[in-house]
Amino acid sequence: MRRPVLAVLLLVLAATSACAESAETERRTLTVFAAASLTDVFEDIAADFEAEHPGVDVQLSFAGSSDLAQQIVEGAPADVFAAADERTMTTVVEAELAEEPERFATNRLTIAVPAGNPAGIERLADLSRPDVTTVLCAPQVPCGALSAQLLARAGVPARPASEESSVSGVLTAVSEGQADAGLVYVTDIARGGDRVAAVDPKTSSAEDIVRYPAAVLADTEHPDLAAAFVDFIVTGPGAERLRTAGFGAP
Repeated sequence: MRRPVLAVLLLVLAATSACAESAETERRTLTVFAAASLTDVFEDIAADFEAEHPGVDVQLSFAGSSDLAQQIVEGAPADVFAAADERTMTTVVEAELAEEPERFATNRLTIAVPAGNPAGIERLADLSRPDVTTVLCAPQVPCGALSAQLLARAGVPARPASEESSVSGVLTAVSEGQADAGLVYVTDIARGGDRVAAVDPKTSSAEDIVRYPAAVLADTEHPDLAAAFVDFIVTGPGAERLRTAGFGAP
């Protein structure tokens, strides 16, 4: 009697192992390239998306939008690109590396200062004071292009002590006291916690609003899943997450 029982046990173990291997092979990874300003909210969105799509792992890669676009052009594998401005997305679309993008959020700039505002920054013009150390995004990055536009329209000369490759770099410099002020997105202030405060630059031009587009990339191995993620942030639960995080509607 022992041999039949042993045979059955072996069959059960083999079947269990096969099922486990099958389940493992069915898991899919969705790689999303996203602008640095989306870091916190996209981590929450990724968790929500995974919960609604069992077997899917969302792998997030954050950096300045222009850096991500360059990586895509150079052949970096990814499924979705979420940029912080439409100009950067256009470079990827014109290279025929992305499908038609969809807007999913808007944002605007504010002045970030260290807690307590030690330099007494009150308005945009204060960023040009000789006693103020200012940090901005590099001009090729969306937040840098928008910063240059904002300062030029206000007639404020830009004299940054350093130019960062992403808005996260500006936020870090301000929060660590390496700079008296920097221009970041409104939604980034919360990321700085109690080490950073905001000073309203008092601008209301529609040109000061940045629009975020997302697109399925042409070389994706999971086109349906990538499209589902874009829908998730445009009209799905991800859109609500974005509004809660302070991003404007598209």
